[in-house]
Amino acid sequence: MSKAPIWAVAAPGARKPRFNREQIARTALQIADSQGFEALSMRRVAEELGAGTMTLYYYVRTKEDLLALVEDALMGETSDACEPLPKTWRPALRKLATATRATYVRHAWALRSFTGVRLGPNGLRHIEQSLQAVASLDLRFDQKLEILSIVDDYVFGHCSGLMRRRERPQLDRKSAKALREAMKRSLDEGDYPQLRAMIGDEDPVAAFTTSLGFMTEDRHFESGLDALLDGLAKRFKLK
Repeated sequence: MSKAPIWAVAAPGARKPRFNREQIARTALQIADSQGFEALSMRRVAEELGAGTMTLYYYVRTKEDLLALVEDALMGETSDACEPLPKTWRPALRKLATATRATYVRHAWALRSFTGVRLGPNGLRHIEQSLQAVASLDLRFDQKLEILSIVDDYVFGHCSGLMRRRERPQLDRKSAKALREAMKRSLDEGDYPQLRAMIGDEDPVAAFTTSLGFMTEDRHFESGLDALLDGLAKRFKLK
């Protein structure tokens, strides 16, 4: 059996195929969103489609091919959200960054689940959009790539932090009480004046929960992105 990527192999050529790659990818995405990435399997996708597992193998040869379809579907969501792409660099980069964040907020499992390179049609479209966003800049090509990578680092760093905060386990009442008392003792000793100023007389656990909520708000991402773009404009003397 050929080990070529699924994108290098033509889709089954029946006149009226029962399934297509887009339908399979959408079904796999729904399973991962509702049941977790660990639940994603050829058998599970076949069940959801109302088909036998061997029938699915006619369209998708391996689990790796299934993951390639899913990852490209994610890239498609991002690319679709970027159309039409603004013609000037800053609005274009802002739209790309915002669309990428939105995709990984919807599918938080994806950020840690995909490794390796599975470059499909939508992945190529996303790269083309990214290059288009900086095409008008009077910079060397490596400088344009540097700008794109810096923005990507910001977006994926933000999404990783958001995912970690979402997955942090909730404390039970007894543990929360013990933590609250320990934090109060540390604050009362006077070694953390900035924390004391932030928390004041509030419940320390509640205050931290509130501050974490602020860090996940859309406006936090947007203000950080604006600051980053301001810095890039200054560094590269962009208009």
